[in-house]
Amino acid sequence: MINRRSFITGIKSTKLNNQEIIFLNKYKPWGIILFSRNLKNINQIKNLTSHIRKIFKDKNYPIMIDQEGGRVNRLNKLISLDTFTSEYFGKLYTKDKKQFNIIYNFFIDKVSHLLIQLGININTTPVLDLRHKRSSNVIGDRSFSRDPKIVSSIGNMCIKKFQENSIGTIIKHIPGHGLAKVDSHFFTPTINKTLNYLKKNDFSAFKLKNSLFAMTAHVIFSKIDSINTVTHSKKMIKIIRDEIKFKNLIISDDLSMKSLKYTTEQNTLKSFKAGCNLALHCNGILKEMNIVAENSPKVNLFIIKKTSEFYKILS
Repeated sequence: MINRRSFITGIKSTKLNNQEIIFLNKYKPWGIILFSRNLKNINQIKNLTSHIRKIFKDKNYPIMIDQEGGRVNRLNKLISLDTFTSEYFGKLYTKDKKQFNIIYNFFIDKVSHLLIQLGININTTPVLDLRHKRSSNVIGDRSFSRDPKIVSSIGNMCIKKFQENSIGTIIKHIPGHGLAKVDSHFFTPTINKTLNYLKKNDFSAFKLKNSLFAMTAHVIFSKIDSINTVTHSKKMIKIIRDEIKFKNLIISDDLSMKSLKYTTEQNTLKSFKAGCNLALHCNGILKEMNIVAENSPKVNLFIIKKTSEFYKILS
């Protein structure tokens, strides 16, 4: 563990190529994230995750996926979850809590079982962003509700249930992406609400969460830091730590997203300088992966401690 570097990387295809094997052995990323391009069928996925873990000689090595349900379903070649959006669960929660509990627990149990069978141990869920009118559809039905209390409550259930099923969770996009009017995959969203408004609304959905991981929003909150997205903002990371009270590992959102306007090297360095613990890079382009790796420090004692806490939920 002590030789690993503080970044998470994507890979290009359905199996590791020779260059990626060399890369993983050389730089030893903290974890790997898988996307639809990496996932073809059950045997192929199991072979891939097994190969990754053999390289690191670690049966608990962190391998993650975006498996929210609804339109964010990386395992769409194996299973359809179109009906099971966060919006669906949020509406069911307000309409019939008993029915919600049955169906939501069943949903998480089935997703957990599938992930464990495939060798995946972290799910980048729950989405705790609020649903706002006239905002970008990048969140949309991925949100449970416009009510922060409902989002917070379902979020707590999601985290607890996945952890009981030996799956780590990543709350996102801390401290809130719901007000963004553009998609941060392609543009830089700027939100002009006051800190007081945000603390009562969007930020409150993330408060005091027991998830071991959180992913940042590539969003500028102009009344707090008019220049930097959350990922690059010391002021915003301080709010996440001090106001929202998140005490575990903060992961940047994907450093290759267009919301970040700097070079790959600068995007990486600025995320660590702001206070992110782990840098995430997803597109599987080896040239960029090398830059992220070269500019990511070795894991520190805080990361080692929190990783150990994560490993305990897997046993």
